[in-house]
Amino acid sequence: MEQRKIYLDNGATTVVYPEVIKEMQKYFSDVYGNASSLHYFGRQAKTALEDARSKVALLLNASPEEVFFTGCGTESDNIAISGILNAYGKKGHIITSSIEHHAVFYLCKHLEETGYEVTYLSVDKDGVVSVEDFKKAVRDDTLLVTIMHANNEIGSIQPIEAIADELKKINEKRRDKIYFHTDAVQTAGKLRLDVKKLGVDLLVLSAHKFNGPKGIGALYIKKGTNIFPIIFGGHHERGLRPGTENIPAAAGFAKAFEISNAKIEGHNKCVFALREKLKKSILDTIPEVVINGSSGSSVSNILNVSFNYIEGEALLLMLDMKGIAVSTGSACASGSSEPSHVLSALRIDPVSAQGAVRFSFGCYNTEEEVDYVLEILPEVIRNLRSMSPVWHQKSKKYFKKYIHKFIAKP
Repeated sequence: MEQRKIYLDNGATTVVYPEVIKEMQKYFSDVYGNASSLHYFGRQAKTALEDARSKVALLLNASPEEVFFTGCGTESDNIAISGILNAYGKKGHIITSSIEHHAVFYLCKHLEETGYEVTYLSVDKDGVVSVEDFKKAVRDDTLLVTIMHANNEIGSIQPIEAIADELKKINEKRRDKIYFHTDAVQTAGKLRLDVKKLGVDLLVLSAHKFNGPKGIGALYIKKGTNIFPIIFGGHHERGLRPGTENIPAAAGFAKAFEISNAKIEGHNKCVFALREKLKKSILDTIPEVVINGSSGSSVSNILNVSFNYIEGEALLLMLDMKGIAVSTGSACASGSSEPSHVLSALRIDPVSAQGAVRFSFGCYNTEEEVDYVLEILPEVIRNLRSMSPVWHQKSKKYFKKYIHKFIAKP
């Protein structure tokens, strides 16, 4: 019998909707022109590109000229942050959080090396930054605030609107505006994104997180924002992102964004139920586990669990052998032996941080798949812990604590 294959790594990427594939196909074979060409074939492609842009803008409550297509979320983050800073033409201060995606976190580390000063706001036990801490961090030379909408490892949603409200008050008293950028890669398709309501100047999306194609991102830039390009070439994307536009991917982005937004309520209800079932059963059946982050202030599809006294990577590989795909954090950090900077920011004990695994659900997951995971997971944990000398020292205590679960009541 063929082994079951269960995909619980939707925080890394998602399967493409069939409707999206169908939408993209014609731009490979029928409408294949270069959107920069002036002839009929180019005009066809240009029309498709602008149609996709208009659809994305409508869903963001933005205007089409405020939407730029890029190659991915990481590229969008880099264009946004570096482009704003380059436009200032001077070094200054940046405010970010201690749990940003590597696309922002490592860029800020690089900027520090080039003369910028960066404040990394701490987070509470749920992985949420404090608005008061943000207000205290603002300085006369602050140029940019970059705080993600929701974290990719633990799912915690940040108070973007509240920070934007405070920043608006601060900017009213300043000559040089402080711009506000947010990485919304993990919230697109899970929360409705209204850029006017959020109050941000720049916002980043990536299609493969909401059942669209890989290799296409989008960057919202509020009209009037002073930003310089960071790569140079042609006039594409109004000079901000030169290079021949990926028409099939842009069309797929727009289609996936339309579908995912139409399904938000049903999607959240479904994946939340699956996540909560898995979480409850893990807490009920496996000792020495820690739930990282808060389910009350997070996106519906991410569950980050630390299984003490094992290595998360070993657990990932063992589950993979059983046909279950999970991750040990961000896919962008795959292969790194360093503890997650997100869990470190939450002040998670190093022992727990090493045993952390992220389960992330998508629209195609089922309750039967969760049941299968719950059949396999306790045994895998027991086997891995049996190789841990630290666990052996503590096992007697845990046996006494949990023995009542295994003794039949009279």
